[in-house]
Amino acid sequence: MKRISTNMPNNDMQYHLRRREVEMAKVQNQMGTQSRIENLRDDPVAAAHSTRYKSNVFRMDRFQKNIATVQSDYRIAEGYVDESLSIMQRIRELNVQAAHGTYDKDQLKYMGTEVNELLNELVAIGNAKGAEGNAIFSGDKSIGDAFRSSEGHVPGSAQKVITNVDYIGTIQRQQTEISDGAYVDSNFPGNSVFWSDNQSIYSNAKATDYQVLQDSTIYLDGEAINLKAGDNIHSIIHKINDSDATVKASLDPVKDSLVLETTVPHQIWMDEGEDSQVWQDLGLVSDIGHKPPYNVADSARVYGGSVFDSVIRLRDLMYSGDQESIGTNALASIDSSINNILTNLSELGALDERVTMTNARLDANIPQMKARDSQTVDLDVTKAITDLKMLEYTHKAALGAAGRILQPTLLDFLR
Repeated sequence: MKRISTNMPNNDMQYHLRRREVEMAKVQNQMGTQSRIENLRDDPVAAAHSTRYKSNVFRMDRFQKNIATVQSDYRIAEGYVDESLSIMQRIRELNVQAAHGTYDKDQLKYMGTEVNELLNELVAIGNAKGAEGNAIFSGDKSIGDAFRSSEGHVPGSAQKVITNVDYIGTIQRQQTEISDGAYVDSNFPGNSVFWSDNQSIYSNAKATDYQVLQDSTIYLDGEAINLKAGDNIHSIIHKINDSDATVKASLDPVKDSLVLETTVPHQIWMDEGEDSQVWQDLGLVSDIGHKPPYNVADSARVYGGSVFDSVIRLRDLMYSGDQESIGTNALASIDSSINNILTNLSELGALDERVTMTNARLDANIPQMKARDSQTVDLDVTKAITDLKMLEYTHKAALGAAGRILQPTLLDFLR
């Protein structure tokens, strides 16, 4: 037999009224946030999917910002490289004119003066800064200049002119992520962009009997090459050629020494790992302690130079009036410089096109991902309004019934 006290109807009514108020507050909150999920327990599976969708949208937004930044850098760099190409084409015109043999030495000096001014502008372009004041062509060295020029007197010039230009940046390429797992270079080392010919370094040390004494690591253009104790010169050449460095190694048939030659125009960087002296033993690196690329041994022969070297050589030939060399070696070097600048310019254009297409794909994917998230968590407003109205009607009805049922008081029982 169940006993019913006078408090039970009141307690039960209050309990059910509170539950309905909680349901009404939940629907109202869902309408305010436009989401049917307030807590993970509302729909754990949908909440997990929504988290992944929002994470993807956030990452794609970040990729688009990266693309905007790198595209701006590309277009600034492209403008400078295109300007350097125009300068080199003007220098070639002067080179061809000077090689005709119709100009006397004084006229060649006038041409040399113009070439010298164009050289100054080329150096200024090499040291150009980006929108944030960072050097464009100095690798990952953002502060300072990419190139250091030395001045001095040369025959035929009444004032000091640039006699040498050294690259003082790095060869490290900064990477920017533009989509999941996809990276593009966001900077361009100047000793590649402003290089003229393939560089070759010939050692003067016989290497046929050489063996690595201990496990060592050598670095070529920043790529680590691991050598084992007992490796001979042929093993070393094989490992160099199998590395990611754009350098080909071979054995000089005359001196039996190691030869390094780039496969694309750039400056070779050699460095030793800890407790390694392989490059020194092979006669390619000096033991004085200079940093690359200025640690090449004095006994080694180096061929191939930068765009600046080509222009300096042409200017000096014009000052001296050497028309034969102007029309042969100098012209060939200028043509090689122009070809390399064109190659880098096309690479910049290709990278810009790639990131443009990636940005277009992200533009299409972001709305789709947002739509899927919306389908997963968004509230059906029509259904929510209907549910809220039903809860309001039932709540009012419950309040009315409670008012009629709970009218008796203690005074009613004392009559």
